[in-house]
Amino acid sequence: MSSTAVIEVEGLNLAYGDFHAVRDLSFEVRQGELYALLGTNGAGKTSTLEVIEGHRAATSGSVRVFGRSPRNRNQTRPRMGIMLQESGFSPDLTVRETVHLIGRLSRRTDNVERVLTVAELQHKATTRVSQLSGGEKRRLDFATAVYGAPELIFLDEPTTGLDIQSRDALWDAVDRLREDGSTVVLTTHYLEEAQQRADRIGLMHKGEFHREGTVAELTNTLPAVIHFRLPDDAPAPPLQVTRHDHGGYRVETFDLEQDLRTLLNWAHSSSAPLTELEAGPTRLDDIFRSIERG
Repeated sequence: MSSTAVIEVEGLNLAYGDFHAVRDLSFEVRQGELYALLGTNGAGKTSTLEVIEGHRAATSGSVRVFGRSPRNRNQTRPRMGIMLQESGFSPDLTVRETVHLIGRLSRRTDNVERVLTVAELQHKATTRVSQLSGGEKRRLDFATAVYGAPELIFLDEPTTGLDIQSRDALWDAVDRLREDGSTVVLTTHYLEEAQQRADRIGLMHKGEFHREGTVAELTNTLPAVIHFRLPDDAPAPPLQVTRHDHGGYRVETFDLEQDLRTLLNWAHSSSAPLTELEAGPTRLDDIFRSIERG
């Protein structure tokens, strides 16, 4: 991953009348990274991306893509691939015709058959769009976005409606694009995908950045959690715990490894049977809950 910024957003504001959708937003996306822009419903993600993609003008602030204004579409749009949640393809065109048409409009060069293979649609090449399943339409959206291996790719909910095998194939294709130098901006409600794949994450809430960083930097802001059960006649655990009904205990800790070792050693020496033991670091969904709680 390079230190060169592909996207530079500084002091972005976007208002619709009296409604302020985005407030003083600043961040950058570096060349070669997978950046996940996440947020609660109504956080301003879509409005932010519409400005970056050149579809909407900012109320104020600065947005640069490849060092240029994204409103200069002749210079920026051919270098971008955009996978929207719904692309609205013509239902009467075949899959091959659709990919060929979007490829021509993008002004990028590629081989249609290669792109169909990447998206696992080669067996549907002559099928009309109206006859595709929901998952197949998502793969078609992906095919048109990655036609010509653009330098910057926007993936908006890319795996919605895909089965496990299709999801894995899509992410394998994304990995290959990144190996060839593409930069990826991801928005998704599948937080586990962002947690597993993003180099950095920006979390938006009510039009503002709430937090930004790597997965480790974000999850380390909240304690890890240990859950377990003990019999009613067991001695008190050696850690500060919250007790629940029916022998359930919860430990919150910023030193998971040490506290888990302490707990296991105590259980062994005390012959206290730990059941339903679960331990792990904070997840992104925990971060989201903390944001929504304010």
